[in-house]
Amino acid sequence: MSLTRRDLLAAGAAAALLSARARAAPPEAPIAISSANGLSAVTRACERVAAGALPVAAAVDGVTILEDDPADNTVGLGGLPNEEGVVELDASVMDGTRGLGGAVAALRDIRNPSQVALRVLERTDHVLLVGEGACRFARAHGFRPEELLTEASRAEWLKWKENLSPEDDWIPGGGTVTCLVRSVEGAMGGCTSTSGLAYKLPGRVGDSPILGAGLYVDDTAGAAGCTGRGEACILTAASFLTVEAMRRGMAPQDAALETCKRIVARTKQKRLLDDAGRPRFDVKVYALRNDGEHGAASLYGGAEYAVHDSAGARRLPAAHVFERR
Repeated sequence: MSLTRRDLLAAGAAAALLSARARAAPPEAPIAISSANGLSAVTRACERVAAGALPVAAAVDGVTILEDDPADNTVGLGGLPNEEGVVELDASVMDGTRGLGGAVAALRDIRNPSQVALRVLERTDHVLLVGEGACRFARAHGFRPEELLTEASRAEWLKWKENLSPEDDWIPGGGTVTCLVRSVEGAMGGCTSTSGLAYKLPGRVGDSPILGAGLYVDDTAGAAGCTGRGEACILTAASFLTVEAMRRGMAPQDAALETCKRIVARTKQKRLLDDAGRPRFDVKVYALRNDGEHGAASLYGGAEYAVHDSAGARRLPAAHVFERR
């Protein structure tokens, strides 16, 4: 059976219509996703974007809530200290539209490293400031030095010191918050902040202030952030890997899960593995694609992530590689 030019044009138009219907409608509201502890952060971030803030600034505003909360010992004020009892903070920010980033590491006496990282992005030609240089930069920009070790965190640190053993290997759990934001127009930004690995060696820097490891944002593909064992995320360039998987067409949850599987495959040190050969630590990867689709994955089951969109704020389950034993 032969087809006329009119038939071909009609068929092409019908296919285009079906394709358009199959694509998800553009989001009608800002979208923010975060680690599970960031329900208030994603709510604040979406409010700020709706009011006209850049996504990267909105992400920082959201994360600031947790940094200011002394009851959250994973970030900012009240964060768990290094082995000497000193709180050292790390953070990074990235603007996916401008392709710019800023970060600080081993920052002492300043409770909001995310805000300092944003100043690095906005006011310098650098990406990463560390240690005393980061502290001087923060003070020069009006950040007030203060004691960050709360009595509750001091008690936890002393408990750890009192229970040290000759076999201690400095790999207890740590905590982090990451927040990824998309405006209605498709601009994207993100922030990751942490007090780092609990009781770490002084000067230790994890993945949170390293772009491509703890955070990566690119409007042409998407955004990703990580929480959990930072060394594993650094060694796999976890956030960059996740964004590039989305660029290749993977769904955000699948991209995050692929990164988790890569981390498992790359973990080979015996001290980091249990008797079944599985990692003794966890990592969670959060992904927000540039079309608004989102997802997350972790090494072990039971993880959740926070999201705020046109349906409001809520927590959703993350995919996982292993079931918990």
